[in-house]
Amino acid sequence: MSTSSNMQPAAQLGTQQVCLKRDGNSILVDSSVQLHAGEFVGLIGPNGAGKSSLLRVMAGLQPPDTGTVSLAVTAETALQLLAKIPARERAQILAYLPQQETPAWPLQVEHLVGLGRAPWHKPMSGKSARDKSAIEHALHITELTDFRQRIVTTLSGGELQRTLLARVFAGEPKIILADEPIAALDPYHQLHMMELLAEHSQQGGTVFAALHDLSLAARFCSRLVLMHHGKIVADGEPIQVLTTENLQQVYGISAYVDCREDGVVIIPRKRVI
Repeated sequence: MSTSSNMQPAAQLGTQQVCLKRDGNSILVDSSVQLHAGEFVGLIGPNGAGKSSLLRVMAGLQPPDTGTVSLAVTAETALQLLAKIPARERAQILAYLPQQETPAWPLQVEHLVGLGRAPWHKPMSGKSARDKSAIEHALHITELTDFRQRIVTTLSGGELQRTLLARVFAGEPKIILADEPIAALDPYHQLHMMELLAEHSQQGGTVFAALHDLSLAARFCSRLVLMHHGKIVADGEPIQVLTTENLQQVYGISAYVDCREDGVVIIPRKRVI
């Protein structure tokens, strides 16, 4: 099941020594990360580590105090400052899924999903054949076709999360930044959404997702970025990042780490105080 009806050429996104303060407190400290086409990268770390802030900075929604965010539109083009790329062009390349979003209007599911096509046409213009195809495809792969006429304010938390992810896929982005995309989902739909995000990367796209389920992150992500107190403290393959030492130092837990052929399974044992 393809996640994109018309996958776009590869793109790259990265930060260089990004720093961000809020109310005098350091939220991000010299954070540097590079994302490449074909990667599904998991962003992990405890609550308050700076994950959401890093994603917002990389999405262009929060300017850093210092440091840069750069984007290359295709594999053949040079990196340029994200802030200098026109908003519409940036939105065609990069999609952001926030941690929590409450719809402001009682739209039907298909209309909310259709908002993902906004970067591709002028305001008040009708939907093109490509728009309609992309919307249908997004509804299909997220298993929301039967929900298309439901009012979004009547959906459960998990159903709404799937609808918001369908909106992302409808926009056919090259890069997806997702903040806890599976937090409100049951196990079946957690696996489903992770499979869709993984497939997006396998087709040449890029995914950077904040995740709290370490075992799912290890199974689906080719790379993990571990944050603590606003700093990136580890960046590499799951087996290199999810060590007992890192789990104790960053999460404050003693955990059983089981390395298997299909990934790393993390079983928390006790808090380390």
